[in-house]
Order: sequence, then structure tokens, then C-alpha cells
Amino acid sequence: MSSFAAKQPLLTEGPIARTLLMFALPILGSTVLQSLNGSVNAMWIGHYLGEAALTAVSNANLILFLLLGAVFGLSMACTILIGQSLGARNMLEAKRVVGTGVTFFVSISVLVAIGGYFGTPWMLRALNTPVDAQAFAVPYLRIIFIAVPSMFFYNFLMMTLRGAGDSRTPFVFMALSVVMDIVFNPLLIFGVGPFPRMGIAGSATSTLIAQTIALFALIFTLYRRKHFLRLTSHELGYLRPDREILRSLVVKGLPMGLQMIVISSSAMIMIHMVNEYGSKTTAAYGAATQLWAYVQMPAMAIGAAVSSMAAQNVGAKLWDRVSLITRVGVLYNFLLSGCLIGVIYLFNHAALGMFLPNDAQALTLAQHLNSIAVWSFMFFGVTFVLFGVVRSTGAVLPPLIILFISMWLIRPPFALVLAPHLGADSIWWSFPLGSLASMLMAMGYYKWGGWRRARMLATPIEKAGQDDSAAVAGQQAPTTGQGVPASVE
Repeated sequence: MSSFAAKQPLLTEGPIARTLLMFALPILGSTVLQSLNGSVNAMWIGHYLGEAALTAVSNANLILFLLLGAVFGLSMACTILIGQSLGARNMLEAKRVVGTGVTFFVSISVLVAIGGYFGTPWMLRALNTPVDAQAFAVPYLRIIFIAVPSMFFYNFLMMTLRGAGDSRTPFVFMALSVVMDIVFNPLLIFGVGPFPRMGIAGSATSTLIAQTIALFALIFTLYRRKHFLRLTSHELGYLRPDREILRSLVVKGLPMGLQMIVISSSAMIMIHMVNEYGSKTTAAYGAATQLWAYVQMPAMAIGAAVSSMAAQNVGAKLWDRVSLITRVGVLYNFLLSGCLIGVIYLFNHAALGMFLPNDAQALTLAQHLNSIAVWSFMFFGVTFVLFGVVRSTGAVLPPLIILFISMWLIRPPFALVLAPHLGADSIWWSFPLGSLASMLMAMGYYKWGGWRRARMLATPIEKAGQDDSAAVAGQQAPTTGQGVPASVE
């Protein structure tokens, strides 16, 4: 086994609390970096290219978010499949997942890039993008679509590494991509030095350059270090898609992607309702949601971490560790999210003042709605953690249904029914109600649901075919904590 492969942490061993924390922190760092990158890019565009350009980016990013939401689910399916395979010590199955994933994501990303490039004007018209913004949005979005193959494939590699127990390497290359994007943005927007002046297209081009360089640097590094999941020249046959794995990526991945779309579409419904109370209320809500995005990051990172960690333990059939991972994940959610929420309550005025410096009325409204809603994100965090565990077996539909009920059938109707009595407060109180409902439903499904019997593949992952025995014998499995190669089933 290569020295690099031996360094990969097996998530089926060692102290759970420390392992989970060390695994989740790089995921949290990656999420923060992505948000920071978007904020910096929006700052350059909004301040120097005008409101129409910023509107263009907002519309384009909505399209991109929907695409990335679907890819998130497909990538997460890959993470779980690889985690289960390595937990079962089935290196052959892990290699098959990687090979099928490479072919699938490359094919999908090229098709999306071509269709998106030529369909950009139609998509922007379908979003009812203002005419003055379309002049900015078309060149920006077309370049973003050229960057889609790099984005999709990097996302696939990132989730593959997480499934293998490595969240640090994706964080390092995410940091590289973000730094390059931030540096290239002003250079290409304004044409500094030898760089051409590209306007808003320069912002998209900086993303294209940064994503592409980071992707190839990551691939080069994985091969130079001889990562145990890399495909060598005699393993290129794994690039031929395995029908069962491909089916699992789609059937299990799409519901996980739809969860992101349910969340984003619910947010669009809520802001539509908020808009009816006037610009002051909308500004207050906008400032609060800027803080809420950061409050939710720890829970989302822990949810992703427990999913990878639980998947390996599910593959190894270590159900006691899966239960302990759940408890530790919920505890970390309360600690990390609770600390952030506490800071917001202590510095509520100052924190919101970063976004509403000159509007006392909107600031007062924002403080009021924060006092009602922000604490409830600890409940929603529990939901993220529990969903991360149950989907590690392949149970993906119940979490989607629970989210749909809480975010579509509970939150908006509650706000509408009580609006005549509570006014805008009906919207703010709908957030704790929806979070509490989703947490209780998730807890109920975790305790009494059939998620432990769910499967990612129709054929049990530990079951290798007879014809593969020779190939398996030639594969090297991850080592155990004592440095002894684990058996391959």
C-alpha cells in the first residue's frame, strides 16, 4: 500500500468525537470560503459595475444554484457508496464507483455546459430578468457554463475524497480556488496590467480560471501521491459505467439534490411574502438572512461529516458506532450553532449594523425578527445531522418528504393564516415552527423508521462477484489501526 493511502483515516476506528470534529472542520472551512468568495465577487460587481450588473449576477447564480443543488445530491450518493465500500473493505467496489462517477460526471457536465451556453438567453427570459440586466447576464452566465465541467468534476472529486475519509485535501484546494478567484476578479474586470478589461465577463472568467487550475492541481496531486482510489492505466476499464452503480447515483442522488431545491424554493416563497410588508421589512429580513447563512454552516458541515463517517460504519456493520456518531453529531450541533447564536444575541445590533448602517427603522425590525427566529436554527441543525446519518444507508426519500412538509406545508400556510392577526411576526414565528416540526419528524423517523434496512445498491455492497476474486486479490485495502491490511471481501 502506498504511504499516502496508509495515511487516510478510517472512520470506522478511533475516538468518534475527535474524529468527527477533525473531519467536520475542513468541511465548515470550505463552506465559509465559498460564501466569502461569493460576497467578495458581489462587492466588486455591485460597487463598480452597478445595480444592473449585480441583478444579472443574482439571476445567473440562481440558475447555477439549481444546477449545483442537483449535482450535490449525485455527489453525495458517490460519497456514501465509496464510504460503504471502504467500510466493507471492498476496494474493488470503491474503484467501480470512482470509474462510473468519472464517466457520469464528465458526460453530464459537458451536456449541461453545451445546453446552458446556447440556452442562456432563454433561461434568463424565463426568469423574467430585467432587460437592462440581461446585457450583463448573458456573457457572465455563458462563461460560467464553460466553467461547469470543472465545477462539476471538482465537486465529484471533493465528495469522493470525503467518502474515503479525507476532508482536508478538498479544503486545501478549495482555498486555492477561492484565493485565485478573489485575486483574478479585479484584474480581469478592470484590465489591470497585462490582463484584458472584460467587465462582468471578467468576474466569470476568474471563476473559470480558478476552478480549472484547482481541479488539475488536485488531480495531479492525487496521482503524484498515488492515492489508493486513483485509476491506474490497467484500471481504465472501470470507466465503463456499472449499471447498478449508475442507477444508484441517479435514483438515490436526485432526491438528495431535491432537498436543496426544496430549501431554496421555500426561501423564495418566504421572501415573496416578506416583500408585501414594504422595503424596510425586506431590508431587515435581508440583513438577518445574511447572518442566518453563517449560523447554519456548522450544522450543514456536521451533517455532511456524519454522513461520510456513518457510511463507512454502515459498510462495516458497526451499528453501535453509527448510533454514537449520531449522538456526538447532535451534541456538536448544539455546541457550535449555539455559540454562534449566542454571539448574535450578544451583538445583535452591531452584527445587523454591518448590513443596515443608515436605517434605524430597518435595524430595529431586524433585531426584532432575529430575537424571534434565530434560536430555532439549532432545531434545524438537529434535522441536518439526523438526515446525514439516515441517508448514509440509502434512505433518501423520507428526508425529502419531511423537508417538503415542514418548509412548504407548515411554514408558509402558518404565516398566511396568522398574517391578519400577527402581521409580519407570523412570518418570523413560522421559522421556529417549521424547524421544530422538521426536527420532531426527523427524530421520529430516526427512531422508528426503516432507514437501517435501506440500501444504496440492490446487491449488497460487500458481495463481490466470483469473476472478480483475482482482481480483488491484486488490490490493496486500507490498513487497520495496527497497520495490518484489512481483508477485502
